[in-house]
Amino acid sequence: MPATPETAPNRTARRKARTRAALVRAAQGFIAEGRPHAPILEITQAADVGMGSFYNHFESREELMRVASEEAFEAHGRLLDELTLGIDDPAEIFAQNFRLTGRIHRREPELSRVLLDYGLQLIDIEIGLAPRALRAIKAGADAGRFTVADPELSLTIVAGATLVLGNLLHEHPERDDAEATDQVAEDLLRMLGMAPEEARELAHRPLPELTTVACQEADL
Repeated sequence: MPATPETAPNRTARRKARTRAALVRAAQGFIAEGRPHAPILEITQAADVGMGSFYNHFESREELMRVASEEAFEAHGRLLDELTLGIDDPAEIFAQNFRLTGRIHRREPELSRVLLDYGLQLIDIEIGLAPRALRAIKAGADAGRFTVADPELSLTIVAGATLVLGNLLHEHPERDDAEATDQVAEDLLRMLGMAPEEARELAHRPLPELTTVACQEADL
């Protein structure tokens, strides 16, 4: 059946979306390999798209790498949101999100390397992990669960802990990732003003199943 004027634009939009998704996935792979400055030609070859298609979507390699990083973070953030549905305690949401994120360093090494490559710039973007952590810290303070003078400063400590923990787990594969992550989560809860006994209990509660995190959503 020939394409109608109504369906043809939809096909074109889907094709463009698939091309963009392929470029983003390829960029995430290069970031994970420690090659964020890979030539555009290599990126388009890995994505199996033409060089001209690149500039239909991105003005530069730097823009693509930024988008690839941020989309990976947001995909992970949406998963965290799904896994905290039904939890009302902001302190538990904070603890669970940190503990699940800590576990991706071994279970999702590609996403982990994207996160580590982005570094402390994490706290400056409006999507992904940082805004969710900041919301939980502020909500915890408002609910009397945390005692913090400046939530933004607390976020810098949490972001630093996330990155240093990830590097530690990559550099020391003999360490138990779950045990290390839960200990750091406990320490952070205490830093946020929680009593030691409660912090320990909260940092060792059973976690939901951490399913595979796709850095990029499925093709349209």
